[in-house]
Amino acid sequence: MSRTGRIRNEIVNYLGENGESNTSQILEHVNKRFRWGATMNQVGNVLARDRRFVKLGLIESTTMAGFRERVCMWGLVAN
Repeated sequence: MSRTGRIRNEIVNYLGENGESNTSQILEHVNKRFRWGATMNQVGNVLARDRRFVKLGLIESTTMAGFRERVCMWGLVAN
């Protein structure tokens, strides 16, 4: 199994149960699920390079500190 195999499989399960989610929600779930967790870069690379995931678009929001934030929405590829 590859280094990110467990992370990939957990993201597939998460998106299968919850439908589309943004990168921050997926990262939060992975870090709650596994003791060692993952970084934002790891999760972003897994989502971008695995053909099971599809990028649905970008969402712009404002944080409480007043900063603008752009996050990607992800879903599973329909078979």
